[in-house]
Amino acid sequence: MRNLIVYYSLEGSTKYVAEKMAEKLEADILELIPKKSYHSKGILKFIFGGKSAIMAEKPALEDYNIDLSLYDRIILGSPVWASNFTPPIRSFILDNKSQLNNKKFACYLCQAGAGGEKALKKLADCLDIEKFDLSYIFTALYKDPEKDKKIDSFYYMLRV
Repeated sequence: MRNLIVYYSLEGSTKYVAEKMAEKLEADILELIPKKSYHSKGILKFIFGGKSAIMAEKPALEDYNIDLSLYDRIILGSPVWASNFTPPIRSFILDNKSQLNNKKFACYLCQAGAGGEKALKKLADCLDIEKFDLSYIFTALYKDPEKDKKIDSFYYMLRV
């Protein structure tokens, strides 16, 4: 099965998982980069990021060139913002809706607090799927000494 990992990362946790998983799965990787970056520090990070997620915004992304027809499964990675997935992931899905038909989907989310389960449901709804083949929520990954073991667990479940 050919895998593509598509992710957005603000502070690095989601990127860390994407890179580890790409290496283990021998998957290709696509980092989504919004044309207008989000605040990454202080209260503005929460205000503007949360508003953008709640309002289901669809930011313009830097150009990327990927042939989605080459992949059997898309693995989406996103931080959790206000119990939602990030707007760059929404942009990717909506921009590529027809090419995502008949794909298998897995997903992982990185959260510092809570809201991951709600974000998974919203992400599945955006993809028009009932549920993911596999999903995983990493909590406080940036300070978790067991993070690599948890990533390995996600990897082994993907292989089954």
